[in-house]
This record gives sequence, C-alpha cells and structure tokens, in this order.
Amino acid sequence: MRLGPAVALFRSLGDATRLGILRRLSDGEARVVDLTRELGLAQSTVSKHLACLRDCKLVDVRVDGRQSYYALTRPELPELLRAAERVLAATGEAVELCPRYGSPEGDDLGDDQMLERR
Repeated sequence: MRLGPAVALFRSLGDATRLGILRRLSDGEARVVDLTRELGLAQSTVSKHLACLRDCKLVDVRVDGRQSYYALTRPELPELLRAAERVLAATGEAVELCPRYGSPEGDDLGDDQMLERR
C-alpha cells in the first residue's frame, strides 16, 4: 500500500487554518469574506489556504456573477472530520500532549510554526 497520498492528505489537514476552513465548509459553501469574518483571519491568509486546498482537490469554487463560493469537493470530508473528533474524544485528546506533534500549551500553531519550535 502506498502511503504517500495518505500522508499528503493528512498534511493538508494538519494546518489549523486549513482545518478550520474545511470544518466551516462542512456546513455549506462560503465566500472568502464569510470565511475571514467567521474564522477571524486575514483575507490573504484565507485565500492562500483555499488555493492550497484547491490544489489538493479538497475544495472547489463556483462563480456566480462577481461572487465566488467555495465548497468541499468530497462528501466524505465531513465524515472524516467527525471520525477524527471521535478518535480525539476516545483518546482524551492525548495526541495534543505528543512530544513531537502535540501542543503542550494548547495553542493552534500551524505546520511551519510547529517546525520552528523543534
């Protein structure tokens, strides 16, 4: 079994901003302005992460006049996120304390920031 594609999928989910975007889009499509307001992020940050998620084919865009609406491409994604939440609940979120990938302070650092901490 090739693990490379699965590793790439979980890396794409491993950033707090991208995960937040995917969780929000699990509730339905949204515009960049909606995502920036709801997630409290800068427009440039949201746009950068949406581009990444589009490159991974996890998100697509629908243009309606001057508005662009982003949505999940795969109906399996919300269930994957729910399954992850069930695993976290079952393990008492112990993964957060993992010395390599966890965040002892409970913060929501992205991949780059976690790498800088090591």
